[in-house]
Amino acid sequence: MRTIGLLGGMSWESTIPYYRAINERVRERLGGLHSARLLLYSVDFAEIETLQHRGDWNQAGQVLADAAQALERAGAEALVICTNTMHRVLPQIEPAIGIPALHIADATAQRILEAGFTQVGLLGTRFTMEQEFYRGRLEHFGLTPLVPDDAQREIVHRIIYDELCRGECRPDSRAAYRAIIADLVAHGAQAVILGCTEIGLLVDASDSVVPLFDTTSIHAEYAADWALTASEAVQPQRRAV
Repeated sequence: MRTIGLLGGMSWESTIPYYRAINERVRERLGGLHSARLLLYSVDFAEIETLQHRGDWNQAGQVLADAAQALERAGAEALVICTNTMHRVLPQIEPAIGIPALHIADATAQRILEAGFTQVGLLGTRFTMEQEFYRGRLEHFGLTPLVPDDAQREIVHRIIYDELCRGECRPDSRAAYRAIIADLVAHGAQAVILGCTEIGLLVDASDSVVPLFDTTSIHAEYAADWALTASEAVQPQRRAV
């Protein structure tokens, strides 16, 4: 079993499910008392959030690159960034380390393609819903991401930062997400990506008439499979576009 380095704390509310899901996957695969070999570097999210909203992605990338290097020095054999949004700075992190980074969007795209969908709704922070680093990654796999309108994107973004990252799950916010999901379906979404690792804390399959793809659980399972399998066996294949 190879050792996974978790770069978490963004927020820690969604890092906890990573630890659980990876270990559950290892137990499912190996049985008995087996558990995953994991290293965790948890950052102070207040620092990262300030840099995000200031637009200082370079400094945010440096903070995470330093953390990734620490994980590698400690013995991590692959990096798992436990957040969708901060894959925005992966091009800055990868040159700083000599271990592979298991991309959350790659794992998610592979799972969606296996399910036979191509047109998918995307929920997440404004950065994830609006910027090319994530939507473009999905498009490279032949997927067509659909995002909510501007007012709805603001609602989704606000609930993530003001509530979910603080451990709050409110019924009215769940209702708002359900309405936004329904609107994405009405506009042609065959499935919906929960493209922020906290969203799965608020909504689940019962909140949608189409399948929901929870990036937290998908990414965690992908990482566990990587740790237990030859790396080439779990690498997703991109579609020609």
